[in-house]
Amino acid sequence: QVQLVESGGGLVQAGDSLRLSCATSGRIVSPYHMGWFRQAPGKEREFVARISPSGGMTYYTDSVKGRFTISRDNAKNTVVLQMNSLKPEDTAVYYCAAGSYSRNDPAYYNYWGQGTQVTVSS
Repeated sequence: QVQLVESGGGLVQAGDSLRLSCATSGRIVSPYHMGWFRQAPGKEREFVARISPSGGMTYYTDSVKGRFTISRDNAKNTVVLQMNSLKPEDTAVYYCAAGSYSRNDPAYYNYWGQGTQVTVSS
């Protein structure tokens, strides 16, 4: 079992930055693909970014490319999402997830955190 706990969300203005962290416990996460997803009110949960087990490969949804950076530290069992130049449309609950496959579909992720709220005001 892998437990994931997100932190770092908050209320910011457009153009600001936030750093989301995902702390993991239980099994080590180094074998897992780690992803960040978000869900806005009334919308489906959507893929934001993911990183391969070694950290060598990263993938982003088009709307965050160039603004968000995902990274991981397997020694510390942590995953970070650095979010810069935030926009009001980035407002959502952000979730950290762990899975065994390199996929954008949240259905492929077995373990999820409880989420952290990010609100970007205009």
